[in-house]
Amino acid sequence: MRTFAIMKRVLTEMLRDKRSLALMFLAPILVLWLMSVIFTANSTTNVEVGTVGVTTSVSTNLDRVKHVNVQHYASQANAKKAMKADKIDAIIHKTGNDYSLTYANTDSSKTSAVKMAFKSALTQTNINQMKTQLGVAQKTIGKLQATLPTPVQKQMQQQMPTQKKAATPQITNHYVYGDSSTGFFDKMLPILMGFFVFFFVFLISGMALLKERTSGTLSRLLATPVRRSEIVFGYMGSYGILAIFQTILIVMATIWLLGVEVVGNVISIIVINLILALVALAFGILLSTFANSEFQMMQFIPILIIPQIFFSGIIPMDSMASWIQDISYIIPIKYSGDAVTGIMMQGKSLFTFGGDIGVLLIFLVVLTFLNIRGLRRYRKV
Repeated sequence: MRTFAIMKRVLTEMLRDKRSLALMFLAPILVLWLMSVIFTANSTTNVEVGTVGVTTSVSTNLDRVKHVNVQHYASQANAKKAMKADKIDAIIHKTGNDYSLTYANTDSSKTSAVKMAFKSALTQTNINQMKTQLGVAQKTIGKLQATLPTPVQKQMQQQMPTQKKAATPQITNHYVYGDSSTGFFDKMLPILMGFFVFFFVFLISGMALLKERTSGTLSRLLATPVRRSEIVFGYMGSYGILAIFQTILIVMATIWLLGVEVVGNVISIIVINLILALVALAFGILLSTFANSEFQMMQFIPILIIPQIFFSGIIPMDSMASWIQDISYIIPIKYSGDAVTGIMMQGKSLFTFGGDIGVLLIFLVVLTFLNIRGLRRYRKV
């Protein structure tokens, strides 16, 4: 009976907590729906290929391959500029009878798609050429045989030599980032790095401030003449110091422990992730004001944190519906992921991503302002 009494009390408390019940039952449905939208919409990979000195037949056959767009360039220097500007994913340069293929390789799936498309185009071109040559040869031989006696024609057909195959072109592969073993996980790492920075800073700051509030420490602090802004900046400053060390640890472990190749400056990667950590810190503090317990704080994770990974760029979004792509613009990890990917894989400068940094700073300022306003519910002064 005592067991049933305890069960009844716990169930009664849970049923009274409408917010927890809503998060418990609605969050899984929301996440499953988002996964369905993301993974069913992104079914194809579109690639842009630049050609230099490639024959018309190869370019035409390459352009006929589904989801492959071909752009022609007058020189390899112009093609490299286009690749650096993210306009093309690969360069095909023909010198004599040989081909040189250069891949951006920031997305291994696009690299594989280019390899398969080029192989298919080259094979189709060779088949067409052989058919043309064979047709001309057969017509010429047929005309000559028609003028000879029948016994001689039969003897020529038996002794006719096989057609000489054309010289096989040599294909050389080059990779701007990584090598042939670079996989999809390498593309995910810059975004995963930011996600883990965001997630753990958010969790620690939110839980810590929630404990301060539930234990009465925040209430006693609000009873003093201290301004709300000073309280917010004080918490952000203290947790921010911890976030700095945590961010540096995560970045360094990702780069050196996992052996990730970094083309750009490591300091720039740390700066981007530090700004993201401050955004996560302000976000965690803000959500802690809406949670009444650690249980509710944990329930915010599947409904507000996990969906961010779907729109951060870890899954290619270029072939998704426009409304799905628009959601990514309100995701902080999207901006840090774009910047870190450009620095890590393409060696771009930190100043190239002034727009992404500016958006992250706007997130930080807005969330900080909301935190100051949010303390009004605990002290109206």
